[in-house]
Amino acid sequence: MKKLKMRSKDITKENVERIGKLFPNVITEIKDEDGNITHAIDFELLQQELSDEIVEGSKERYQLTWPGKKEAIVRANTPIDKTLRPVKEDSVSWEDTENLYIEGDNLEVLKLLQESYLNKIKCIYIDPPYNTGKDFIYKDNFTQDKDEYAEESGQVDEYGNRLFQNTEYNGRFHSDWLTMMYPRLKLARNLLSEDGVIFVSIDDNEVHNLRKICDEIFGERNFVNVFVWRKSKGSGNDSKYIIVETEYILLYAKNIENVKFNNQIKSIDDSKFKYKDEYFEERGGYNLEKL
Repeated sequence: MKKLKMRSKDITKENVERIGKLFPNVITEIKDEDGNITHAIDFELLQQELSDEIVEGSKERYQLTWPGKKEAIVRANTPIDKTLRPVKEDSVSWEDTENLYIEGDNLEVLKLLQESYLNKIKCIYIDPPYNTGKDFIYKDNFTQDKDEYAEESGQVDEYGNRLFQNTEYNGRFHSDWLTMMYPRLKLARNLLSEDGVIFVSIDDNEVHNLRKICDEIFGERNFVNVFVWRKSKGSGNDSKYIIVETEYILLYAKNIENVKFNNQIKSIDDSKFKYKDEYFEERGGYNLEKL
């Protein structure tokens, strides 16, 4: 016999969840009347998401913020008057190819793809600037035109997009990088299908900030894993203190409940584990590798 439900449906909670699916970044944490932490809507941020103008506000809350964050949200939401132009003369098998290669400013291309590929892409991989203090990142909101900027700095990419060197002496070192990354990740999320995932390469310069903005954009619950991979072996020192041999790949899902991974296990050659110790019966042999 089924028990009678003694409490009515929590409509507010369901509405919060619905809004959270559309805008994961507006979900924040507050204390309820009993002092327990619960999810709530950051209405000021939701208002910003629904506007193409900067919305001012001052209410204190748990969040990642930096100078330029609101501009980054506006930048993601602002439409552009451009289109993709096919170049058939440079294409191979134009009529029956299943591949698409796009040249252009990545922020503008992400906006143009919203029309045809919204909620349709299964997997995205991006390899953004690592913000090492030596690399160049996209500067989207210069007041100078391209010719003026190119004349002053001499830095444009092969398509004429303006770049600037984000050195560690820049007072907005992390803020500029975050402002560049935020709209691109936000637009990339829109393109993912409900079972889609995104892989983002990074190193230790910004892995902490990347994790935070991805938690905000994709939702903390949709974090899948961070892969650590060895980029080099042997001697060599690219740090003042210790040799750095690893970089990272962050993996996030659009909706982790819909993602299915291939659990096929790669076979291992046991013959190379030829050394034995007192734990051999428990865990088998082991192998030695040079550091």
